[in-house]
Amino acid sequence: MTRITCPVLSEKVTSAEEAANFINDGDIVGMSGFTGSGYPKGLPAALAEKGKDAQENGKEFGIELYTGASTATDADGVMAEAGVIRKRSPFQSDPALRNAINTGQTDYVDTHLSHLAQQLQFGWFGNLNVAVIEVAAIHPNGQLVPSSAVGNNQMWLDLADKVIIEVNEWQPAAYEGMHDVYTGIGVPPERKPLNINDSFQQIGTPYLQVDAEKVVAVVHTNAPDRNAPFKPADEVSKAQADHIVDFLRYEINQGRLPDSLFPIQSGVGNIANAVLVNLANSEFEGLTSYTEVIQDGMLDLIDAGKLKSASATSFALSAERAADFNANIENYKGRILLRNQDVSNHPEIIRRLGVIAINAMVEADIYGNVNSTHVMGSSVINGIGGSGDFTRNAYLNFFVSPSVAKDGAISTIVPFASHIDHTEHDTQVIVTEQGIADLRGLSPRKRAQTVIDKCAHPDYKDRLQDYFDRAMAANSKGQHTPHLMGEALSWHANFQQNGTM
Repeated sequence: MTRITCPVLSEKVTSAEEAANFINDGDIVGMSGFTGSGYPKGLPAALAEKGKDAQENGKEFGIELYTGASTATDADGVMAEAGVIRKRSPFQSDPALRNAINTGQTDYVDTHLSHLAQQLQFGWFGNLNVAVIEVAAIHPNGQLVPSSAVGNNQMWLDLADKVIIEVNEWQPAAYEGMHDVYTGIGVPPERKPLNINDSFQQIGTPYLQVDAEKVVAVVHTNAPDRNAPFKPADEVSKAQADHIVDFLRYEINQGRLPDSLFPIQSGVGNIANAVLVNLANSEFEGLTSYTEVIQDGMLDLIDAGKLKSASATSFALSAERAADFNANIENYKGRILLRNQDVSNHPEIIRRLGVIAINAMVEADIYGNVNSTHVMGSSVINGIGGSGDFTRNAYLNFFVSPSVAKDGAISTIVPFASHIDHTEHDTQVIVTEQGIADLRGLSPRKRAQTVIDKCAHPDYKDRLQDYFDRAMAANSKGQHTPHLMGEALSWHANFQQNGTM
């Protein structure tokens, strides 16, 4: 096979089923994969079968699993359904795994994406027994060409006792040269600054490095990434995108942003994609991006000549856009760079570059506390992902959501958030289709009135105003952030009891 040209590693080629035998019950496993890209395509199914066989024979087989972010149904999903995943971090999106977490079958550690690699390096999670990493090719000298995601791959290769490599022929070999893998961050007290002063500046190497003696198996695969489709932008998402782009124009007019803006970060989802589409159709030129995921809309920006460069750690493309990218990958060289995620999401760089962060939320309360992970305070959806990395350190941040959900049964603007991932101190701008609330420099009571006026749905605005007015009247000594503690979560309780807030 021409993708494996290292003599030493070519001798270790085997099946996914045989490779799975190198993973034992109770092992801590680091896998590649970030938002459905670059995850192993062979080992997860083999591990699921191994788990099923163990159960049928009265034995146990389960692992702790750490990745870059989410994987896919044919990775997280099949292993969760087989009961193989005992513990998971830092992010997930598969329905079967989500169910296992919310029913208590799987322990889940929701972690900032910039934190996990260093936390394993610090030894907080125990010894990494096995790394399972997808690549596009293996060179004669043993260097690995990364595929569609870099994530935490290099750290897993460095820390693991044993390494299993999957070489996926679906991933273009022409990925070579589109990555920047940096390993010089270090640990305290020898931690070093990251000398990135431009969103496209390269400080590492295009390759992953591995100790060939640790490699126990090499597996051939030929299968696509998850490539989830995006919904067409509806009127709600278009309205939110319009608000954001108009706000950016306002910031330029106020002299707080240059005409080319600062580097853009957008979380995964249809609303973020709609914002990118709006930017492609706008007057903005010479844009850059320093983000974690490249979506369809960002490729559209490049194709439109609006975006000069995009730095990320992974792709998250629709099937059609992925096929187009793979066929035309040479056209994007010199304009797209994939980094390891402890660099793509590093607070130092985000703050230095002045990133503009756009992320989705589940709900926000009137004071600006944001819930981006949980339904009704208890059931996790996906995880905090990189939103915290970017939000707290951004020059300008937006949290975006429709004003209602479940056909109006839920208001996403509430008296008090049922779970808080981003405190009021980190939230700058809240956006719904109703409008945009600029909370910068406002005291809590001013924030509350702004959020109610600008972002609440008409069906809930009067009730929010009533709550706020009564909270102020009832708290003569609590005027800084007035609340009615007996009612603060009553909207959520009402939904659980009656199916509507």
